[in-house]
Amino acid sequence: MENHNIIVRLATVDDKHYAETITKEMEESAKARGTGIAKRSPSYIEMKMEEGKAIIAVTTDGTWVGFCYIEAWEHEKYVANSGLIVSPAFRKTGVATEIKHKVFNLSRQKYPHAKIFGLTTGLAVMKINSDLGYEPVTYSELTNDEEFWKGCQSCVNYEILMSKGRKNCMCTAMLFDPVEAEAKIKAAAARAQVQQPEPAKAATVVTPEGELVTQRHRQFKGNFKLFERWVRFKQFVLLKSFRKRDEGNDTGARSDKKSLLSFFFFW
Repeated sequence: MENHNIIVRLATVDDKHYAETITKEMEESAKARGTGIAKRSPSYIEMKMEEGKAIIAVTTDGTWVGFCYIEAWEHEKYVANSGLIVSPAFRKTGVATEIKHKVFNLSRQKYPHAKIFGLTTGLAVMKINSDLGYEPVTYSELTNDEEFWKGCQSCVNYEILMSKGRKNCMCTAMLFDPVEAEAKIKAAAARAQVQQPEPAKAATVVTPEGELVTQRHRQFKGNFKLFERWVRFKQFVLLKSFRKRDEGNDTGARSDKKSLLSFFFFW
């Protein structure tokens, strides 16, 4: 993180006066991106601060810089690091990465056995998640808690989510599984002892609906460029097919799919 005299720390009750600024910036950022996040009230943000389930970034003179909080679902089986937001004046300073790392570590401390997941449209956030050990997954691997999915109702893409049976949308789902992470560490240690070569990467398949289907243990970190292309392709497909459905025009659908696949593989 660049030196801007920024402190990234656990939020406390003394930070409640930032709550309104945080919720306003969340809303403005969602509008600018053309996507949405679950709307939260200042009182909800204050509650997260009181519970010790939030990370805040501020300057040494007290200027608010960034924020992120923790939510638990299905009796703490799943945990989401939600509402990551950085003040426009401090973006591209590396503070988002620092906040994500601290809220991830806080989640591991509070919920050591929980699966940590996130939904995002931002490639920068996806890269940070990848560095933390998250992997892209299908929506079926996320929580089934209805309260979590109700949070998507405030998103401009909610109709797309429901039209896909809640199996796909503009956001990419990413998941950190502590059991799987531990297994990978043990496997890596075993390979190092016997000096075995790295296993081959699993195949990645993109469906016509824009879903990424792969086997687990796919060594995602080494393939982020391909993943960036897939994200753009997925969003292009979903928006195009959704508009076509609204227009009721199915003419040329087959040729469009062919051109879309060409766009993905040769762009």
